[in-house]
Amino acid sequence: MPGRAGRYYEPMPRKVLCVVGARPNFMKMAPLLAAMRRRPDDFEPILVHTGQHYDAVMSDVFFAQLGMPAPDIHLGVGPGSQATQTGKIMVALEEVVADRQPDLMLVVGDVNSTLAAAVVAAKASIATAHVEAGLRSFDRRMPEEINRIVTDCLASFHFVTEESGVANLRHEGADPKRIFMVGNVMIDTLNALLPAIEKRHMAAELGLEKGGYGVVTLHRPSNVDDGPQLARLVDALGRIGSRLPLVFPAHPRTAERLRKAGLDTLVAESKLRLTEPLPYVEFISLVSEARLVLTDSGGIQEETTMLGVPCLTLRESTERPVTIDVGTNRLVGADPESAVRAAEAVLSEQIAVRSHPPLWDGHAADRIIDILRGLDWSANHGPA
Repeated sequence: MPGRAGRYYEPMPRKVLCVVGARPNFMKMAPLLAAMRRRPDDFEPILVHTGQHYDAVMSDVFFAQLGMPAPDIHLGVGPGSQATQTGKIMVALEEVVADRQPDLMLVVGDVNSTLAAAVVAAKASIATAHVEAGLRSFDRRMPEEINRIVTDCLASFHFVTEESGVANLRHEGADPKRIFMVGNVMIDTLNALLPAIEKRHMAAELGLEKGGYGVVTLHRPSNVDDGPQLARLVDALGRIGSRLPLVFPAHPRTAERLRKAGLDTLVAESKLRLTEPLPYVEFISLVSEARLVLTDSGGIQEETTMLGVPCLTLRESTERPVTIDVGTNRLVGADPESAVRAAEAVLSEQIAVRSHPPLWDGHAADRIIDILRGLDWSANHGPA
């Protein structure tokens, strides 16, 4: 670009405020940061950790395993209700935006940090790119569903993991020119870490045989905040566990709910193997050699599809229908008896993965960054 006295100035890299707050965010943001670092002339990523997940196992260890740099900014928000946590993040992020003056807000997933960042960016007239846009469970009782809807309403650019997301965004009136089908950055991380995962042999470390155990994760309010429902689930898991061992890496919130509901004894009697949360490599190593997984998580539905491990989703709906269409995922509902029947069916049959979803090939982050490189961010402030 010509300047005074005939001088030429190289264009400066554009600032991207990359916001993470919970462990699913870390797995999605890691390949995006790596892709931007490979293009230093175009991008200056600024990593902000809100502190939504605040203990070392839920946060620090993930950063180390994923090869992510230490956050440039750590907001240290910590625990709180949905409204309290979101509000604290917004207040703190507003100051960061005023100080750093980013050109783009980059958000991933559907946690409170995602929503808070999208709102702050919109009010500051900064373009927002939402990675994993368009997913819908159509169940507004899920806090994550509200976060998805509001974030997509405010986002300038939508990067989508599966065709259902494209259809949902178009139905909601998003500009088709701002919707990009790019694949799944979570699978980028899984593929990149497969060598380390395959060497870990977490099952053997726990004294378990490959294909001879199951893995359980629970954290949704509909499953863990209702004491009687949680008790019924623990009872059902105990019956499943009579056929094969079940390892239950308990989210801190779930462990607290088990204690408050007085279910510690029932857990012990059910022979559920309750453990602390596991770092990413250890957890995926455990899942990869399991006979089945029972979960109410979203991301685990995707990971089990890629790993070819039968997944029973303990929810009434899923925002990731492609995992049912082409993977091993089965939606069994919240009724514990349905989970028992589904587990018995899985244990009596062989399940084959027909195919992997389109573009889940480990290169989604590069596609996203290449697209962002060619977009005019200044012309796309505000919602589509």
